[in-house]
Amino acid sequence: MLSSKGKEAVIAILGQGEFFGEACLTGQLVCTASATALEESTIMRIDKDAMIRILREEPTFAELFISHLLSRNIRIEDDLVDQLFNSSETRLARILLLLAHFGKENKVEELIVPKISQETLADMVGTTRSRVSFFLNKFRKLGFIDYNGGLCVRSSLLNIVLLD
Repeated sequence: MLSSKGKEAVIAILGQGEFFGEACLTGQLVCTASATALEESTIMRIDKDAMIRILREEPTFAELFISHLLSRNIRIEDDLVDQLFNSSETRLARILLLLAHFGKENKVEELIVPKISQETLADMVGTTRSRVSFFLNKFRKLGFIDYNGGLCVRSSLLNIVLLD
């Protein structure tokens, strides 16, 4: 999102099969957010009238969509609590774990984070790029992350989140 003063914030990183732009279904006339693909993507546009028709006529799809909305709402609430109560180091650790889909895979010790810049991470954490760099180096020295052709996150990074 971009504020009227030009300040940018990353609200969410969406994954495969997720929706965005659903606010138009509530009658929101002005788009307040934009989306940028971080890697090669296929995006499907669904016309507002078609989406409303599908939601009315297809209960299975409506259930999936409502589940998506509720999950997104929970994630936004968690992000707000994180921003209000946790240090920037803990917020970065949590974001890395979320980006690596920690807990959604089959007990994997090391997960790859999609290619993302330190500037974008800083926007998501609510801190500076230099602080993100500092914490990433600290996490690497502690063995929580590694750079092997990409950012690898180890499940042990969860200790930073749990101990804060």
